[in-house]
This record gives sequence, C-alpha cells and structure tokens, in this order.
Amino acid sequence: MFSCVDCHKDVKSLVHETPPQKVACAQCHADSQEAYSHSLHSKAVKGGMSAANCQDCHGGAHEVLGADDPKSPVNHSNIPTTCGRCHGQKFLVQSNGESAQTFVSYQESVHGLAVEKGSKKAAVCTDCHGSHEILPANDAKSPIYKFNVPGTCGKCHAAVQQTFVSSIHGQGLARGNGLSPTCTDCHGIHTIKAHIDPNSSVSEQNIALTTCARCHEGVRLSQEYGVAGNRVSTYLDSYHGLASEGGSAVVANCASCHGVHNILPSSDPNSTVNHANLDATCGKCHKGVTQKFTLTKVHADGARSKDIGSVAVRWVRWFYILLIFAVIGAMFLHNAIIWRSKAVARRAMQNPMMTRMTTSQRWQHLILLTSFIVLVITGFALKFPNSWLADVLAMGERLRSITHRVAGVVLIVAGIYHVFYLVMTKEGRRLICDFAPMPKDAFDAVATMRYYLGLGGERPKYGRFSYAEKAEYWALVWGTALMAVTGIMMWANVSTGNLLARWWVDVATSIHFYEAILATLAIVVWHFYQVFLDPDVYPMNWAWWDGKMPIEHYRHEHGLDTEALAEAEATVAASDKAEPGESRPAKPGSAPPKE
Repeated sequence: MFSCVDCHKDVKSLVHETPPQKVACAQCHADSQEAYSHSLHSKAVKGGMSAANCQDCHGGAHEVLGADDPKSPVNHSNIPTTCGRCHGQKFLVQSNGESAQTFVSYQESVHGLAVEKGSKKAAVCTDCHGSHEILPANDAKSPIYKFNVPGTCGKCHAAVQQTFVSSIHGQGLARGNGLSPTCTDCHGIHTIKAHIDPNSSVSEQNIALTTCARCHEGVRLSQEYGVAGNRVSTYLDSYHGLASEGGSAVVANCASCHGVHNILPSSDPNSTVNHANLDATCGKCHKGVTQKFTLTKVHADGARSKDIGSVAVRWVRWFYILLIFAVIGAMFLHNAIIWRSKAVARRAMQNPMMTRMTTSQRWQHLILLTSFIVLVITGFALKFPNSWLADVLAMGERLRSITHRVAGVVLIVAGIYHVFYLVMTKEGRRLICDFAPMPKDAFDAVATMRYYLGLGGERPKYGRFSYAEKAEYWALVWGTALMAVTGIMMWANVSTGNLLARWWVDVATSIHFYEAILATLAIVVWHFYQVFLDPDVYPMNWAWWDGKMPIEHYRHEHGLDTEALAEAEATVAASDKAEPGESRPAKPGSAPPKE
C-alpha cells in the first residue's frame, strides 16, 4: 500500500506550509513513462493537440486501481470503453485528423462483440496496439506494422500463425515482400467478423469477389513476380463460379481448393492443389474422382490456355459462332425478303394516299432519328464501358467520345434548323400552330382512356395532331434543349467550372444521364408503339419513309382536320379525271375492279 508521501515526496510535515507539488508518475513508473514518451499520444501532446495521458486511462491519481480489478479502467473488459472515451468521440478525434469509425467498427467486430458478452480472451485495443508505447502502423517497431501483424495476431491465434508463416503468403512477408497479404489484408483491421457472417470479407460469398480478387485478379503480381492474373474472372467463368453467382451455398470457392492459412504453390508437395493431392481436394465435394477428372484446369483462360481441353473448347466456340451467324443470318434474310414483299403489297392496297409529312420534315426526322440512336448507343457505352454496348461498338473510349460529340453537334444543328424552319416557312408556321397545346387535349386524353377501358363514351376525334403526338413533340423540344445545354457544359467542363462552380458540371452530368434514360425509354415505349405496334398501322407507319398515309386511316385518326382531308380528296378526284382509263388498286375489303 502507498501512503501520501510515497508520491508527494516534497511534503515534510503534516500541515503543509506550501501546496504539494504536482506528482510525476515517472517517479515510480520510469519504464512506462519512457515507453509513453515515444507514443503517438505523447507526440500529439507535444504538438499542442488533445491526447491521452496517464490519468485519462488509469483514472484519477487517488482512484488508480490494479489492472486485475474489474472496476479499473484498464481492466481487460473495460479497455474498449476507456479508449472509446476519446476514439469514439467524432468531434475530438477529427480535430487530430483521425476517424471515430474505427471504434464503431471494433464494437461491431467479432472481438468487440465477444468482449461485450464477457469474454476475457477476445482481443482489445491494447492487445494489438500496445499499452504505453502506442506507435503508428508505419513504424517498424509497432505491433500493427504490416510485417509484425502475424506475430501480434499470433499471441491469441498461435496455431493459425504457425500455419500462416509456412504458407506462400507468410514466406513472402518473411522475405520482405510488402505485396504479400497479412492477416488484416484478408480479415480486415477493426471490422473483423466471423467467417459465417455474410458481411465478413472471408465469408464464402465474398472471399473470391472481394478478398482474393484484390491481389489475384489484376496484373500487378504478374508484372512484379510472375504470378498469374485473371484468377477470379477465370473462376467466375467456370462451373464453380457460375454456381456461386447463382447463389449456391455449397460450391467451392478459393479457400475450398487452395486452403485458408496453409496456402502453398501447386509445385509444393504439401499444397492442396498439387497434382498428387488433387484427388483428395476435389474429392471433398466430388466423391470418387480419379486423376482423369482432376487433370482438367479450373482457371482455364479459354483464349490463351494450350491444354487439350481449352483448345477443344476454342474450336467448338469458333465453329458455333460461324454456324450461328450463317444459320441465323440466312433465317433473317429469308424472313426479311418475305416481310418486305408482303409489306409492299399491303401498302399498295391502301390507296388512295395523302401527304402526312413533307420531304423537308422527313429529312429532319431522319437526321434526328440517326443522331439520337448514335447518341444513345455511344452515350451508354461511355457510361458503362464494360457493358455489351461497348463490346458491340468495338471502339476505344476516345473514338466513342468523338462519335458521341459529333452526333450531339448534328442533333443541335438539326434543332437550330428546325427553329428556323418553324419561323421562316409557311409549312413550319402551320406546323407550330397545329402542335400548340389546347384545353381540348386534356379532355381528349381522359375520353380516350374511358373509351378504350370500356367505361362508356365515344372515341374522341382529333385534329392534325392528337394529344399523344403533341405531348411527344414538346417533350422532344424540351429534352433536346436540356441535353444540348448539359452536354455543352460537360464538354466545356473547365470553362463551366471556372465560370459557375465545379459542382455545376456534376449536376449537368447527372441531368444528362437521367434525361438520356428518360428520353430513350419514352421513344421505346411511346413513339415505337405509335410507329410499329399500333394494330392500326402494323407492320409500320410508313409516313416517316415516304410521307404518305391512307386517306381512310387519316380520316379515322384525324377526322377534325377537314381542310387536309378535303384537299387530299380533291387531289384524288382531279387525278381520276386526268387519267380516266386507269384504275387504282382496290381498297382492302372491296370487290376487285371489273374488266
């Protein structure tokens, strides 16, 4: 037991003539003080920042308890709470450039949960970081220095450490290879979870995609040490990988074949993937396998591997690719010839015709159609460079960018021309008047839905353009203007960022992307229905191609446009008078002309 004067050595009488001097713990704990002086905490204090001192961890000077006392702040069970008083306070640790997330992660880890349940063995902060001489992870003396981590974890996991040290990863660390993984590279640092936890980096569903892939999928190990890359992609292409992506809970993953902590190269006789041991390794799942079964490569790169199985697969693939193109191409050509002949015949039976779109309008529509399709394909290929769209184009990123911008310029020029067309030509001025929204359009939309849902009422009659066509036209105007503005902002991102602010470019990018999705879906769902899927125009509304539309169909769809109908009928009547000896093809359903 200590008495007062054991610490307050300057006190010589019972009644103090002067206040006692501040006591230095180093008087008795010189070794601990020496260790603390090298720690991060001490250096932070010397730098004028907030950091823990003796009393912050051990309690007040007159309240210090032994570490074996359950009430002591430095008792094993209380260490997380003690460290958390600082490291769990966001406002405090952020001022020192640290994060409070590490403490939160530890609490949710397998170690933190075990301590919370009363475990006396689960690792706490001081087991990994030390107590007084807490050093940064880049200090070679620190227990959390990469090359020291196996020894630190081995204090609790001795058997695992011994196995790991003998593995290819442990051997790499022993040679000073910083690319070789240590315990925390696979299991995490403060986020360590049980392997049965689906959120664990070493769970069955994550080990291949997120853990092993970090090193074994790229080319860095190949370039530095000759270790084969593409291990994860070739695994995912195999039966095992496909079954894993399909949700199988029993299919083999990396650890199933290569081991966990005892991973060795296939050339090592003790490796689980050595040829002599493959029968036993594969036999864990595939009972009764023989050497013939195990000779087949698992990580077979179909494009490069030279084993007989991979060569055979390549020949089969090329044979079927050619066969598919030949057979399906012939089928497509066969059906296209028949379709064209029938479509032309049906079109010829729909006389008499009237003009729906002028030559100028058709050219504008064709340029719009072409530039829009190019923009959609190249735009989504740029946004998703690993998608099938990028593969179909077979373009590099630069060529896709140039093509996308050229198509964008074409669309903008077409839009500007259309504005001049609306203002400067008689056809254009009439067009804008006919496209102008009217209150009747809202009533027509409601009446149309009532009619086709069988709720009563008559099918409404439309003028030159129905409410659906007007809505599509103005959506096109709005979408084109918006895509043009945001596209230019993205193209001139430096000028935009300097003129406005950098975040405006981000906003423009977001608008451009989602407006592109909206426009593409609107064309597919709304416009393609009217052109291709509407039973009244099947197989296609030909007006976009030749500008013509059957008069009877026009009367059915746009009966209120009496001026256009009268003009078309007058033209047909004049044609009949001019050519009395000729007869037009009969209308569908009418009797053939008499001879």
